[in-house]
Amino acid sequence: MTSSPSSTPIPPTTRPEAQMTETTPDRAPVIPSTMRAAVAPSYGTEEIVTIDQVETPEPGEGEVLVHVGATSLNALDWRMMTGTPMFLRLIAGLRTPKRTIHGADVAGTVVAVGEGVEAYSVGDRVFGECNGGGLGEYLVARPRAITHAPAGIGIEALAATPCAGLTAIQGLRTHGGVEVGDHVLINGAAGGVGTFAVQIAKALGAEVTAVCSTRNVEMVRSIGAAHVVDYTVEDFVPGGPRFDVMLDNVGNRSAKEVLSVLRPEARYVAVSGPMRNRLLGPIPHIARLAVRFLRASQTLKQFTAEPNAADLEALAEMLVAGEIVPQVQRVVGLDGVREGLAEIGGSHVRSKIVVMPGR
Repeated sequence: MTSSPSSTPIPPTTRPEAQMTETTPDRAPVIPSTMRAAVAPSYGTEEIVTIDQVETPEPGEGEVLVHVGATSLNALDWRMMTGTPMFLRLIAGLRTPKRTIHGADVAGTVVAVGEGVEAYSVGDRVFGECNGGGLGEYLVARPRAITHAPAGIGIEALAATPCAGLTAIQGLRTHGGVEVGDHVLINGAAGGVGTFAVQIAKALGAEVTAVCSTRNVEMVRSIGAAHVVDYTVEDFVPGGPRFDVMLDNVGNRSAKEVLSVLRPEARYVAVSGPMRNRLLGPIPHIARLAVRFLRASQTLKQFTAEPNAADLEALAEMLVAGEIVPQVQRVVGLDGVREGLAEIGGSHVRSKIVVMPGR
């Protein structure tokens, strides 16, 4: 396992050995019948995760099989592993999880194509956000959840981007309507979504104020925040209405506090909220906010990011242009998954943890 005490930006082009392996049509890849994967057979903490040899999936009609070069860990993986909040189990499986291999992000190479797929061929480098499976050496993906990887971008940067990057770009551009000259507040700026949000907001022409803890102040400033609020020593609320958009990755402020910093007609975008309610998670908090916003000129939007080719391609263009540089805390193999998930569960992770299943 490779680790570092602080987040390390992954440049657009990484060392050759970190690139995805290309496969040519005249040299078809050999796909093993089994693969290594981090498996979570039941709901629970990271302690339930084991590294097992499991059957390699096969692509069905309208699907592709991807050899996973790398994935990255997200809060989504923790929630799906633990089955919390409990309402998620209505989708993920009531008593036991339908999917036992988590990992939504993927960067890798197409090694097999199902019937009816025309957009991808064996050997294509791809990246995207899938319905789990990234914590294994192979996964099955729907074409709408991935896109072609841009040339010259390393696998670690690609793997760190999809889930967090999609959340940030959709929160800011689609739901926040960020425009050139807007003043944007990002609450929770040092995590996976936050580090992308700071950079994307700046790329969209906004002036960014970022909220984070002391240890992350310099990192957040280095990626584009014009103003940084260290919440351990000061509060972003005093000062009156001054933001056009607030992207909230934490959900730790009341409606009164949120509205007090928003200008008339401003947009408040809730990415997450407090998870103290084991059954419903952030829903009660969002509901209280929504009631208060009914009487305000400002608007509230709570959303879950949806992978789509247009947004993935926009992220790819930003990677190539250097407008976003993924901040990676460390790169690990499957043996580092449990520790990484524990950090996410304890809200101690900064930026991204990349996992290379074949490492």
